[in-house]
Amino acid sequence: MGAAPLRALILSDIHANLEAFRAVIDDANNRGGFDVLWCLGDLVGYGPDPVACLKLVQSHSFLAVAGNHDHAAVGKMSVESFNYAAKAAAHWTTSQLPEDEVEFLSGLPLVANNDPFTMVHGSLRDPLEEYLLDADSAEASLKLLTSRFLLVGHSHLPFICLENKGTPQFVEFTEDAVLSLTEERWIINPGCVGQPRDRDPRSSYAIYDDQATTIERHRVAYDLESTQDKMREAQLPEYLIERLKLGI
Repeated sequence: MGAAPLRALILSDIHANLEAFRAVIDDANNRGGFDVLWCLGDLVGYGPDPVACLKLVQSHSFLAVAGNHDHAAVGKMSVESFNYAAKAAAHWTTSQLPEDEVEFLSGLPLVANNDPFTMVHGSLRDPLEEYLLDADSAEASLKLLTSRFLLVGHSHLPFICLENKGTPQFVEFTEDAVLSLTEERWIINPGCVGQPRDRDPRSSYAIYDDQATTIERHRVAYDLESTQDKMREAQLPEYLIERLKLGI
């Protein structure tokens, strides 16, 4: 008997935005459902619901890697390089986490594998902090990649990068298109759930279907105002609150 069919819901940068996270799960369920969550880091940070989001991840079958905000929240990384808003949110997040969730975040790996995919938050050269957005960073990760496909997050920007005979080529990860995965190696960013930065405030995510050998990206609107209200109640920086509606 062969392996059971697998549909993976690929998420990155949930950033403690429970309304966005729930909207993505509901939308994915309406599009055929999924068997497992693949989370590409930054489960917490910026948003008002770190504990609820972590519990929602853990209520599913999942595979997750750590992001820089996850490490910052549990003291595994300094926040000195963060801007004032990110630093304030990191300190607030730390104050909200019970011991079991600190242990959960502390135990997340920097890199995970589920063949033919490797998963990392930033890049294989620098798993926590490098933004993989240009040919140099893409080439460096491709040199370290031992699987066919690399899933990344961190930049909050959806894209596909094709190896293209050794010269990385960034192309649009078209919304709602069903893309057939080829033998060529790809780097894939599904976009951001909790704080998109491509001037579209809707959450972005991807679904991988191993039977059809396809990947597709979708967007879904969420109750943004409720998230903003909770952020204000928590006294998180107004800059973080306002940027949600602008998608920046």
